[in-house]
Amino acid sequence: MFALFVKEVKGFLSSVLGYVIITVFLLSVSLFLWVFPGEFNVFDNGYASLDGLFMIAPWVYLFLIPAITMRSFSDEKKSGTIELLITKPLTDLDIILSKYFAGVVLVIFSIAPTLIYYFVVYQLGNPVGNIDVGATNGSYIGLIFLASAFVAIGVFASSITDNQVIAFIIALFLCFIAYQGFDSFSSLQLFKGVDNIIAGLGISQHYISMSRGVLDTRDIVYFVGISAVFILMTKTSLESRKW
Repeated sequence: MFALFVKEVKGFLSSVLGYVIITVFLLSVSLFLWVFPGEFNVFDNGYASLDGLFMIAPWVYLFLIPAITMRSFSDEKKSGTIELLITKPLTDLDIILSKYFAGVVLVIFSIAPTLIYYFVVYQLGNPVGNIDVGATNGSYIGLIFLASAFVAIGVFASSITDNQVIAFIIALFLCFIAYQGFDSFSSLQLFKGVDNIIAGLGISQHYISMSRGVLDTRDIVYFVGISAVFILMTKTSLESRKW
């Protein structure tokens, strides 16, 4: 399994796509944080905070992570290499987890350079260091959990089709519903009375909770749970070839 994981990571980093994904993410958040005027701009806010980064990043990942994962299984199916892969001494779960964790590692690679923003904002504080460290750390952890859930959704979407474009569209749709859809549903009159329960099913509520700097076990369990559910759904999808 580890060998396949390393192969997947190297595959990302040896291709143009991996670097394009990282560059697009960093360029997008940088423009909003430091160049474009508005609520996300650090200088316009007038106080030392990286809130803009953690508000923008989920929306950027909403498009970029499906682009990362769309090749996971669809490309293998289209080229026929999936048959070769399953002949190796690996279980379906080993294969899925290798691709899943490789996607998560690429996401972490894209997040890591933003620590430079943290250092800059830390130095810009008056006095120096006047930044909510707890909330910032919680937001980074929450962003990694959110991205990991998106990766699990994307891997699942890739497992149900041999067309990368369709895999991208399905992943984008499912990630949007998981992140923002439940919040929108909860505001409907139809769900009045259970709106908090509906909203709690979405990623957004748990991501916002973690960004406050308090790592609630319920939020961690939620993110681990949603990733596990889609990984198991991917396993079911792959096993369906034997039916």
